Amino acid sequence: MISENVKEDCLAWAARDPSGVLSPYKFSRRSIREDDVSLRITHCGVCYADVVWTRNKHHDSKYPLVPGHEIVGIVEEVGPNVSQVKPGDHVGVGTFVNSCRECDYCNDRDEVNCVKGSVFTFNGADSDGTITKGGYSSYIVVHQRYCYRIPEGYPLEYAAPLLCAGITVYNPMIRHKMNQPGKSLGVIGLGGLGHMAVKFGKAFGLNVTIFSTSESKKEEALSVLGADRFVVSSDGEQMKALYKSLDFIIDTASGDHPFDPYMSTLKTGGVLVLVGFPSEVKFSPASLLLGSRTVAGSVTGGTRVTQEMLEFCAAHKIYPKTEVIPIQYVNEALERLINRDVKYRFVIDIENSLK
Repeated sequence: MISENVKEDCLAWAARDPSGVLSPYKFSRRSIREDDVSLRITHCGVCYADVVWTRNKHHDSKYPLVPGHEIVGIVEEVGPNVSQVKPGDHVGVGTFVNSCRECDYCNDRDEVNCVKGSVFTFNGADSDGTITKGGYSSYIVVHQRYCYRIPEGYPLEYAAPLLCAGITVYNPMIRHKMNQPGKSLGVIGLGGLGHMAVKFGKAFGLNVTIFSTSESKKEEALSVLGADRFVVSSDGEQMKALYKSLDFIIDTASGDHPFDPYMSTLKTGGVLVLVGFPSEVKFSPASLLLGSRTVAGSVTGGTRVTQEMLEFCAAHKIYPKTEVIPIQYVNEALERLINRDVKYRFVIDIENSLK
C-alpha cells in the first residue's frame, strides 16, 4: 500500500549556515511512490563531502542542509512496483538518488555519468524540485533503482563507507583492469579512500606500495593493512628506487602535491588514476609521453558496479576500518576529519543515538 501522506517527522542533524555547525532538525520525507523504498537508517558514514557542502565550499549549499551519502539501514516499507527488496532487508544508499534513466550511461547502469546529471543524495535538486536531504537522519525514501542490497551477514557499520569511499577506488580499479594478480599498485594517501585501495589491491592479488608523507604510518600500513611496501614520498632516494616499477597508481590525495615524481615510478604504459581533488594538477609532458603513460580521473560509480563491489567485499571479507560515533559527536568528527585525525572512516550510529 502506498503512503498517501508522510506525517511522521524525520529526525536529523542539519547545518543552517556556512559555519557548518550541525544541530538537531526535523523535516518530512516525501510520500512513498510506486517504485520507492523507505528505509530506517542505522548507520551513515562521514565523508569529506559533508565538510564541503555544510560549509558552502562550492558556493551552492542550500540550507538547512542535511549531509550524508554513505547510508545503510533496514527496509521499512516499499511501493507496489518494488521487486528488488522487501521489508526487513538490509540496504544502502550512496552518493546519488536519481538520474534521467534514459541516456546511454543510465541504460548501462553507470548513472553517476548521466548526461543530464545524477541527483546528489543531499543538496541536490530532485525531479520534483525538492532539495534532497542525506543520511544524518532517521529514515530516507528512494527509488528502488538507487537502493543497494547489503549481502546477508555483512555488518552494516562496515557497509556504509563502501558506498562512497569504497566505490570511489573500486570503480576505476575495475575499469583500468587493476584486478590482475601479480601486477603492482601504488597508493598515494592513506585515508578513507587510500586504505580501501590497499584492501582491494591485496584482494586482487596485487603487490601494493603505499606512498605517504608521514613515516609514522609505516607500521600500520604494513602490519595492519597488509601493504607490501611503504615509501615516504618526500625521500628522493626511496622514490628513485621505484623508477618504472609500478603498473598502476591510485592517487587519493586532495592536498596539492607534485605529480612528476609519482609518474616516474610507473612502467611503460602505466596508469595513474586521480580520485582526490587537489586544487591543480601539473606535470611535465615528458612524464606522460616518455613511457606512453595514462592519467585518468574517476568519481564513485553507477548502480551496477556498486552492487558488484558490495558482493565482492562480502565474498572476500573486506571490511573498512571505522570509528563508530554517536550523532552528537559529529561536529567534533568533522573537525577531526579536516585535520586527518581518523583511522580511517567515521561512521555515525544513527539507530542508537539519533533520538
